[in-house]
Amino acid sequence: MPPLLLPPRLLSFCLPWVAVFMPFSASCGAPIDREALVSRHSPAFHSLDYDSPLTVGNGGFAFTADVTGLQSFPEAYHREGVPTETLSRWAWVRDENPAGYTLADANRDFTHPDGSVHGYPTNSQSDAGRWLRRNPRIHPLGQIALDWQKSDGTPFAPTEVHDIAQRLDLWRGMIESRYTLDGRGVLVTTACRPDEDTVLIRIESDLVAEGVLGIRLAFPAGHDLQVNHTPGYDWSLPESHRSELVDATRVERHVADLAYTVNLSRPATPVPGVPHTFRVRAEAGHRVLELAVNFARETRLPTACDFESVARHWASFWRASAAADFSGSTDPLAAKFERRLVLSQYLTAVQLAGDVPPAESGLTCATWYGKHHTEMIWWHVAHFALWGHPELLARNLDWYVARLPEARAIAARRGLGGARWAKMAGPDLRESPGGNPLIVWNQPHPIYLAELLHRASPTPAILERYGALVQESAEAVASMLWFDSAHDRYALGPPLWIAQEIYDQATSQNPGFELAYWRWSLQLAQTWRERRGLPREPLWDDIIRRLSHLPEKEGKYVALQSHPDTWDNLASRHDHPSMLMSLGVLPATDFVDRGTMGRTLDAVLRDWDWEEKIWGWDYPMIAMTAARLGRPRDAVEILLREGPNNRYTAAGHCPQRPASRTKRDTSPGQPRYDIATYLPAHGAFLSAAALILGGWDGENSEHPGLPRDGSWVVQTEGWKPLP
Repeated sequence: MPPLLLPPRLLSFCLPWVAVFMPFSASCGAPIDREALVSRHSPAFHSLDYDSPLTVGNGGFAFTADVTGLQSFPEAYHREGVPTETLSRWAWVRDENPAGYTLADANRDFTHPDGSVHGYPTNSQSDAGRWLRRNPRIHPLGQIALDWQKSDGTPFAPTEVHDIAQRLDLWRGMIESRYTLDGRGVLVTTACRPDEDTVLIRIESDLVAEGVLGIRLAFPAGHDLQVNHTPGYDWSLPESHRSELVDATRVERHVADLAYTVNLSRPATPVPGVPHTFRVRAEAGHRVLELAVNFARETRLPTACDFESVARHWASFWRASAAADFSGSTDPLAAKFERRLVLSQYLTAVQLAGDVPPAESGLTCATWYGKHHTEMIWWHVAHFALWGHPELLARNLDWYVARLPEARAIAARRGLGGARWAKMAGPDLRESPGGNPLIVWNQPHPIYLAELLHRASPTPAILERYGALVQESAEAVASMLWFDSAHDRYALGPPLWIAQEIYDQATSQNPGFELAYWRWSLQLAQTWRERRGLPREPLWDDIIRRLSHLPEKEGKYVALQSHPDTWDNLASRHDHPSMLMSLGVLPATDFVDRGTMGRTLDAVLRDWDWEEKIWGWDYPMIAMTAARLGRPRDAVEILLREGPNNRYTAAGHCPQRPASRTKRDTSPGQPRYDIATYLPAHGAFLSAAALILGGWDGENSEHPGLPRDGSWVVQTEGWKPLP
């Protein structure tokens, strides 16, 4: 079986996993018909839907298309729904820094429990803070649109696309868009090569033969930096960047410090009077126009439009994946469950395995300047190891291995041991000012993710590859604690910002989930040392024995020991109910009382403010807690509940509305959604589904997170349990 969405350098590392993850049947009967299962959920449209553009990609590069199969109406899609962009995880731009800003210029001093004072770059509103947040930032590679030269010379409008029949063929990984323009039929096929950042396009129409229909390439200066999330393109200041047609099939791009090449399989010509814009046409009289558009950091030979290799790749991907067929179920949620499983697998595979770990909006649009939020890495990619694609998790975790020197430097600046992971970072792991440097629950993630890879392939090679990552992440975990001699306990913070991002950073101490995660991750790191033939770390064992207990009040867990007002104050029931993760994301331990956690779950379901800033990953997270507590009906209902940030479009996107109840901002440039699509929701959904369907260590029943009322009949293949 060929490698999936990986460059050749990772082939030797990933091949051992192929045999490990060959699908097996967990139910009796014939194997699941993978093609039928996947194909019945291929999104299909017969009208324009601004919420449901369709994406093709290879994990680190993605192209999102509108109803025409290209990017013909970018302003309308950005304004009314989900944008259509071309993004890659290698394309970053950095403005000049004449003032020489450094992180220290955004520092604010915080006092630690031992009385020492350390500066943290939390001032995001200063000139230094703004520059450091914006730089580096992801850069949109270009726009590929249908170019219809109408006889009346008016602009091409969405209302002129008629007789729409568009479908994303999930099994083959390509979009087929049929429609008519002025009564003439058009068929556009769109795909992305799995092995390079190349968009494949085929247009068939009499309008092509007449020379009035072709393809237009246009290159913006970047994103509009006046819009915080989901910004549109910036077409101003055309003199600030260069798009040079150096020969008929190559455009060289220069934007600030970024240089890249657009390599074409057919000649292009500049559009007179329109900078940064080029046109491609078929030969005279030909009704078919094929074009391969490759984006790369170097000049490459033109690529043929090989759609069959794309189809073979995706068939291999789906055959290697875990699968669940709900077709025998009578519960009305079953069809929704199955569809979400298929679409979320596809959307994560095309967007979440690049050279740099993903942004929260994946490769659909820009949020937080495209930077990676390391506290989201678990939600983004843990599921890959559970669904039969550990090589995609490995590609993300290898970036962490490569960034260990930078993480060690961050730890040293904080007076910590080991390697401390920045929260919001570009490709170089440099921190971004704001509350980010005080968030801590990102720190154990590499330990957990390395364990998932070891469970997928328990070999010395995995221990060797990720041993230092586990060891040094754990050293920082341990050194972030301090010993509270008055209570004979190790404590965490202040300063810190807990996963529920609402409490005072300067005074927060002993958050519940973080304490549970600290203890479990140090136990796991000890296990890794033993596997590697190393002695246990005495300090870590002492921490495990004497770590502060999980904070609780009146029989329920609270978010934070220093501010135990979770159930007394509605304002403290916004954002993530993070105390639930101690049993759900994490397995059962003697550190967590099941009865207390059950009462806490009841209180969240009854009393949480579900309308105010609860995110797309919260629903699956809560479902995981319900599943581990033996409450399958609650688990499924919460996982699939309709909520403000848990609604999915027909194409599978999960938009996030603004984080308040205020009316939508309709000023120029402001998009309909705060975050037009939210990939942690998809990854969290797939991890929760893996727990519900595949179970966890020590749970021997089949599909333990599904109700046993006879309405769920499920055939599964390829599952790996969680810890």
